[in-house]
Amino acid sequence: MTIKVAALQMRSTTSPERNIADFEALVREAAAQGATYVQSPEMTGALVKDREALRSIITSNDEDALVKRAGELARELSIIIHVGSTAIARADGKVANRAFVFGPDGALMATYDKIHMFDVDLDNGESWRESATYEPGKQSTVVDLPFGRAGLAVCYDLRFPQLFRAQAMAGASVLTVPAAFTRQTGEAHWHVLLRARAIENGAFVIAAAQGGRHEDGRETFGHSMIVDPWGRILAEADGDAPGVVIAEIDIAEVAKARGKVPNLKNARDFTIAEGGLRNAS
Repeated sequence: MTIKVAALQMRSTTSPERNIADFEALVREAAAQGATYVQSPEMTGALVKDREALRSIITSNDEDALVKRAGELARELSIIIHVGSTAIARADGKVANRAFVFGPDGALMATYDKIHMFDVDLDNGESWRESATYEPGKQSTVVDLPFGRAGLAVCYDLRFPQLFRAQAMAGASVLTVPAAFTRQTGEAHWHVLLRARAIENGAFVIAAAQGGRHEDGRETFGHSMIVDPWGRILAEADGDAPGVVIAEIDIAEVAKARGKVPNLKNARDFTIAEGGLRNAS
C-alpha cells in the first residue's frame, strides 16, 4: 500500500494560540500536497522552559485547544493527524508530555506519554531536567492505522532501541519520532539514530522536528525527515526553518527489508556470563 506522509517542521513559541495557527497552516499545506498522514513535532502546543509559566498555560485533554483543533482538522480534511506531543495537565496535578493520533473521522485513536525523560548536562552548558516537570509514561503504544501499525515515541525515546524493537516485534511497520532535539545533540546524532532505528527494525521512520531559536531561549536542530526500512532518507528538511516534508511510502517495502535481513525472526534470548568462561567448550 502506497501513501503520502508528511512531517511538519515547526518553531513553536510560548503562545499556544500562535502555535495552533502555525500548526493548522502546515497541516493544510501537507493535505493540499496529498498527505493522508501528518505528524507534528514534540511540544507542538508550546515550548516553555520555565515550569511555572508552562503550568499556567496548559490544560487537560478535554480542554486543550490544540487537541480539539487537531481532531477537527482530521475530520475536515479526512486525514490522520498525529500531534507529536503537547504538555497536558493530568488530573493528579502532574504534567504529561503526550502524543495524540486522530483518525480521518476526527476520532481519537491513540495517546502516548513520553517514557524517557531528558535529564542531561551537555558540555556546552545546557542542562535539562524533564523529570522535574513531566511524569514519565509507563506504556509503549502501537496503533493500527489504515496503512499499517505504527509505534509511537517522542524525542529522547529515540536513544532507547529496545522501545522500537518491542514495537516492531508487536507488528509496527512505521516508527514515529516527533522531536525537539537540541542543536548540539542533533548535529551529532539525529541522522544516525533515525537511520539506525529504521535499519535494525526494517521499518519506516517518520520524525517531525522543532527547528531554530525559540522564544524561551532554546535552539533546536530541525532536519525533519522520513526514512525507509533500508535506512535511506526519502525526504529531509533543509535546515531548521518551518515547513512541510513529504514522501511517498510503500508499506510493502517493510516486508522486503525484513525478508532480506530477518533479524526480527532471528532474535534469540540470552543471558550474560561474567568472565565468559563457564560456558566455554
